[in-house]
Amino acid sequence: MRFFTKSRYALRVMADIASRPQGVNVSLKALSESQHISLKYLEQIIVPLSRAGLLVSERGSQGGYRLAVSPEECTAGDVLRAIEGSLAPVDCLTPDGRSCDRRDRCPTISFWKGLGACVENYADGVPLSRLVSGCVETPESE
Repeated sequence: MRFFTKSRYALRVMADIASRPQGVNVSLKALSESQHISLKYLEQIIVPLSRAGLLVSERGSQGGYRLAVSPEECTAGDVLRAIEGSLAPVDCLTPDGRSCDRRDRCPTISFWKGLGACVENYADGVPLSRLVSGCVETPESE
């Protein structure tokens, strides 16, 4: 499984927003500058995060984006799903039903299910607050 730039940047952006005082809006320009992401690319990241209900946007001179939930409630898994759609390691396990006609007799399906469960459990166990503090344990250190 490989996560691409958009997912990596989304986690960075969400950690950046979570590191700021709660309830304070952050402009796209400020996020772009602090994360060194072009405004155009940042907009492609912010939209799915907002649609997923992770960010709230406000217009106006004091407008911008802020977390819709607390940094303790929002997990890395939530952010990655907002961008990727699914954390399933193979298409036949995605929630939208893309299934293989061999699924019922596939000798490897249990491996993929187990791998997917590990990824989901780990990503869902890391709240933004731990990303901000840098206190994220790797599976080897647990």
